[in-house]
Amino acid sequence: MPDVVPEYAPARPPAVLAGHVRRYLGFREFSAAPVRRRQAPVGSCALVVFFGTRMSMRGAFGALECGSFVAGMGDSAVLTEFTGEQSGLQIDLTPLGLYTLLGHSTESLTGRVPALDELGDRALASMPERLAALPGWPARIAHVNRLLAGRMLDDRARHPDPEVRHAWSRLCATAGAVRVDDLAAETGWSRRHLLTRFRDQVGLAPKTTGRVLRFERASGLVVAGTSSLADIAATCGYSDQPHLVREFRALAGVTPTAFRSEWGLTPRLPEDARL
Repeated sequence: MPDVVPEYAPARPPAVLAGHVRRYLGFREFSAAPVRRRQAPVGSCALVVFFGTRMSMRGAFGALECGSFVAGMGDSAVLTEFTGEQSGLQIDLTPLGLYTLLGHSTESLTGRVPALDELGDRALASMPERLAALPGWPARIAHVNRLLAGRMLDDRARHPDPEVRHAWSRLCATAGAVRVDDLAAETGWSRRHLLTRFRDQVGLAPKTTGRVLRFERASGLVVAGTSSLADIAATCGYSDQPHLVREFRALAGVTPTAFRSEWGLTPRLPEDARL
């Protein structure tokens, strides 16, 4: 097993950014041997700002080596690997927070990890250099708070539709256990219009988003190891245990048992950070 001596600095965003930002995680790791992690789909997006380091990634988008990047919503696993030092700051955003930050559709980011300097946004492209130059995690996180609040709370910011916010909130509250027809009825939109607007602002269709949120709940229970797979399947609304196993294979690329085994053998970041 690789020998990793980690330094982590988790932090919560201020209340004014609730609904946009989930958390921050400053990190510095070192390993002489490769550290590989399986990143299964979750109901959030991420800005990952590296301080001069890079990582290898492999997923539906192919294989690449990248520095600082943004990860949109997705419905398949990504395998990451690094050797040596890895340091930077991860910003976990809700998909609607990412939409507000960028000010345009995030559907083109679905299942992709474009570099920050590919987004056409000077403030985001300059983040690696600016944050690396600041003296410690509190100063870096304070800088990010100011940047995000200045963008997301500005009267000129492009905010998600209230109907999309409602649909997203309902899906999160039920871990995906709400029908798209019911969401459409609650918003007063047609199913087709809801699908179009939701996908534009969240990145995935409502049904696929629900699938990811249900899987996220199930994967947490699998990792906890306190319930049988049959009980987890019933709790999360799968038809039976084989259905649960099929979903793990489809979304994580492995069975629930293998997923939990990998989790126990791999050096993890606090609160399952997506790195």
